[in-house]
Amino acid sequence: MQWGANMHLTRLWLDPLAPHARRDLADPYDMHRSLVRAFVTDDSQSPPRFLWRLEASSAWRDPQLIVQSGQAGDWTSLEQRAGYLKRPVETKTVDVATLLQADARYRFRLLANPTVTREGKRHGLAGEEAQLEWLSRQGQRLGFQVEAALVTASDTLFCRKGQVRVQLQRAWFEGILRARDVAALGLAMKAGIGPGKAFGCGLLSMARI
Repeated sequence: MQWGANMHLTRLWLDPLAPHARRDLADPYDMHRSLVRAFVTDDSQSPPRFLWRLEASSAWRDPQLIVQSGQAGDWTSLEQRAGYLKRPVETKTVDVATLLQADARYRFRLLANPTVTREGKRHGLAGEEAQLEWLSRQGQRLGFQVEAALVTASDTLFCRKGQVRVQLQRAWFEGILRARDVAALGLAMKAGIGPGKAFGCGLLSMARI
């Protein structure tokens, strides 16, 4: 994976009153299966890696979904679902090599699944201090330094993947980071941070300060 390649960012506005949208909003696994249709034409194809995140919402805002992919998606299948999308699809291309500059500071947002492995088993981190320490460790490994960060929300996701019951600890991080190793950070942006990516975790959004 080349860290300097372009990324495609897509914003989808869903209508929570539409049956298909309501189903997907209630279950990240169903949401992921719907999004896959933008990158494959049938079940025999293996979809490329992509990241997605359901933005924090409120009672007076329509749900927003951000999708990040290395290749452009074809959103016709969702556009053709009656009432699924509330607004036209918005897509832009980001040149990662231009965005990232060594020692530059960025505002960031990340919904992640912070975990620690003990005795070969992965455990979710629920406390704010432990979650922030996890983020700092990710930065040391992935080419950025966290200068300021808050956990703006944290919860446990319960859903099913087929017949398997899934329990996932999630944390919303927002703050300021400094780019140290732009090649490593570029790869982290493309690959995502932490586990749980199929369930809407790992997408790192950044804006230059």
